Formats: sequence, C-alpha cells, structure tokens
Amino acid sequence: MRQVNSLNHTRWECKYHIVFIPKHRKKILFGQVRKELGEVFHRLARQKESLIEEGHLMADHVHMMIKSKEIRNVL
Repeated sequence: MRQVNSLNHTRWECKYHIVFIPKHRKKILFGQVRKELGEVFHRLARQKESLIEEGHLMADHVHMMIKSKEIRNVL
C-alpha cells in the first residue's frame, strides 16, 4: 500500500529521480569506489531524513529514486 504524507488540507508523496554522472562519463564507478559510493549515498539520504527506494550504480553513472519524508526536505 502506498504511504502518503498529509496535513489537515494537504496530501503529498515527494519522490526525486536523480542521475549522477561524472565529468565526461568516464567509466570509473567500479570496484572499491562502487562500494564506498553506495554507503555515502545512503548516509546522505539518512541525514536528509529521506529513503533511497531504488538505485543503480553503473560504470559511468548512478540512478537513484529518493523519497522525501517531509515536504521541506528538498535535496
């Protein structure tokens, strides 16, 4: 079931699709860097009280679907 945040007169579900691409799309996101990036992205999401619902780390870019718990938590 979908969880929707609400106030007295408002309902919302904030999700952001973020694509992170290194300069010139160099294929550098593999090995130890890949493991560390996953931890860094999850730590940043927790700091912003958000949740990474889906993420894909490719060799040259990263896709993430982030759900914000509060409306004022814009990344």
